[in-house]
Amino acid sequence: MKKTIVSGIVLKGWEVKSIRAGFVQITEGHISIKKNEVYLSGVYFQPLLTTSNCIICQSNRIRKLLLKKKEIYNLSVYSQRKGYTIIPIKLFWSRSWCKIKIGIVKGKSIKDKRLDKKNNSWKIEKSTIFKRISINKNIR
Repeated sequence: MKKTIVSGIVLKGWEVKSIRAGFVQITEGHISIKKNEVYLSGVYFQPLLTTSNCIICQSNRIRKLLLKKKEIYNLSVYSQRKGYTIIPIKLFWSRSWCKIKIGIVKGKSIKDKRLDKKNNSWKIEKSTIFKRISINKNIR
């Protein structure tokens, strides 16, 4: 991870209630910059059963993030570089305000992916070897 920034988020009332209840999924989320404004999309807020029938709950709507101009500029510089992406890391409460921690991350290169694949296959092989050794000891 290259850098992290804490940001405010614009929410509706039912979204705040669903966050308090823990019905939020940020794993698919990503952050985009349009016209010097930062937006969070792909985050799923599950509407509660207790919300009013008058309110239309759009669980996958695009939400605006509250950042300073300097932070937005830094994010835009990184997003234009090749290999960098901006993702949401954590959703948390700071006093009575809901905040989101966003990170600037760099994707893996092909070499790193190969090394990870090699290490994972070695771990699997190692565990099977240890299982065979323990089975042979129990037989004797």
